[in-house]
Amino acid sequence: MSQDNHIESRRRFLKVAAGTTAAAVVIGGLPRFARAADLPHVAESDPTAKALGYVEDASKGGAKRKAGDDCANCQFYSGGPSGYGPCQLFPGKSVNAKGWCVSHAAKK
Repeated sequence: MSQDNHIESRRRFLKVAAGTTAAAVVIGGLPRFARAADLPHVAESDPTAKALGYVEDASKGGAKRKAGDDCANCQFYSGGPSGYGPCQLFPGKSVNAKGWCVSHAAKK
């Protein structure tokens, strides 16, 4: 009978430990995700922006740009349809929804 009590005690401990860990993560252990408003905007003079041909105004995208292509409808952009939002190609920075770069890939 003592073996059964020992196993039950261990199970109870593991449940409490798992619950406490989960609560700690939810309450304050998760990293704060940056909001697009907190991110600095990508400047066209940025080295990565230059390499990707990024422009703030898609209409200035040049010959490679197709009509209607802009950051707002690119699979790498995760912001809203207007203003600025995060782009996977510019980690830690935000791009103009009306911008464009040569890596544009239409959302599917």
